[in-house]
Amino acid sequence: MTNKTPNTEAGEKEKGEDIIEKCIGAFGRWQIWVCCLAGIAKFPTSWHMMSIIFLAPPIKTTCVDSNVTDFCSTECPGIEFDTTIFASTITTEWHLVCDKKYLVSMSQSLLMLGILLGSVLFGYLSDRFGRQKPMVFAIALQSIAGLIEAFSPWFSLFVIMRFIAAVATAGTLLISFVLLMEVVGTKYRMILGCLSHVPYFIGHASMVAISYYLRDWREFQIAISAPTIILLLYFWVLPESPRWQLSMGRKEEATYVLKKAAAYNKRPIDGIDRDITAYLQKHSMNDKDTKKGNLLDLVKTKIILRYTVLMCICWLVSGFCYYGANQYMGQLGGDIFLNVALSALIQLPSNFFACWSATVWGRKKTLMFAYTIASMALGGLSILPKDPTWLKPAFACLGIFGVTLSFVTIYTYSIELFPTFMRNAAMGATSMFARLGSMLAPFAAALGGGTDNWLPPTIFSVACTVASLACLKLPETLGKDLPETVEDTEMLEMKKTKNDC
Repeated sequence: MTNKTPNTEAGEKEKGEDIIEKCIGAFGRWQIWVCCLAGIAKFPTSWHMMSIIFLAPPIKTTCVDSNVTDFCSTECPGIEFDTTIFASTITTEWHLVCDKKYLVSMSQSLLMLGILLGSVLFGYLSDRFGRQKPMVFAIALQSIAGLIEAFSPWFSLFVIMRFIAAVATAGTLLISFVLLMEVVGTKYRMILGCLSHVPYFIGHASMVAISYYLRDWREFQIAISAPTIILLLYFWVLPESPRWQLSMGRKEEATYVLKKAAAYNKRPIDGIDRDITAYLQKHSMNDKDTKKGNLLDLVKTKIILRYTVLMCICWLVSGFCYYGANQYMGQLGGDIFLNVALSALIQLPSNFFACWSATVWGRKKTLMFAYTIASMALGGLSILPKDPTWLKPAFACLGIFGVTLSFVTIYTYSIELFPTFMRNAAMGATSMFARLGSMLAPFAAALGGGTDNWLPPTIFSVACTVASLACLKLPETLGKDLPETVEDTEMLEMKKTKNDC
């Protein structure tokens, strides 16, 4: 996900044309090719982001001295791990139990910090050097760091490599989405924005199969890192974004890519040189008067400040509950492989439902519905009995359905709330809270040990309730023009539609 596309799209809208769509069409064979490449690159990112579920799964631990009931006590001469399901994990490798148990959650929080920093780093690199080269660099870094993880003799090196892999993973996620949004026509951006999540969800589900057949954590880590090496072929097959090339004034390079794409889409190429020249001349003059937004703009008016605070709450809760609920799912009783597979697969219908509901119910109602469903399901999960065993995973899946729905919806909603000149700053500032939430999630999910397994879903449920209430003070944006000024944003509350609450 990224915050680059909104400004680009709004900019094209306000200037009355989309040069890419004019030259090569809204959606054709060339765009399908780029979509496939972007989707394949996104596929393994979920392996690295969700791998902690199988790197450090719940394992029955006992003291080698059967007379000692508390294996964490000083009287226990040694710890024995049950290797019936998993032959080796990072928990058994480095004895991450008792006073070291927090290190598992810490490693996942550092991974999320890497995602946050990677989004910033590769956001800069992709703006400075284009989409293709930074993406290939991210893919290479992700694979190398992941492989070093697998052979790490020390936990400290494992955590460092995991952090670096996360930085690279963020780059792959960011750039693949930006590239996808920059080459398709305006009317396809909403649907493709939703569908762009599908490879991530499928990758999440496929991780279960990898772990099922590879029960040693080192073999598992190699399996999720090595396949990415083949994606280094993107250096030769992944096209550069012609939209970025035009924004940087690289006329000849953009012309070459657009002519090649137009030919692949079976469209005429004769007028491309003329169209590009006219476009660059027109936009070079308009850009001189373009107002640049910054973080201070988000606090200058009461309405903008209110939207900023409320969206920060929503982003924080979505990130916190999405990653927390998914990690907690792996700690439920029963078959861990089945539980995680269900939690991954339920995200697919949630994604498709978001595409429908956001355009029929509206953004606000969809987001409130998402948080309400998640709150009820996760709240119910905290009071359910152990039997029947399928009931808790079912409620957990419903909760994950809700938080996934909120995540997919909030991207579009955030874009439509803020005026053009501050949209990038607003998206960057508010979406950062999702990463902060995801950094807190492992510690909340880890509270589910022993008899306290009711606590994590209760925390997630309360958080979703708060986010749902926060939505009450937001306007509906469905069917309304993207705001271009602060006044336009303030008018959103006055322009009622049939979808307004």
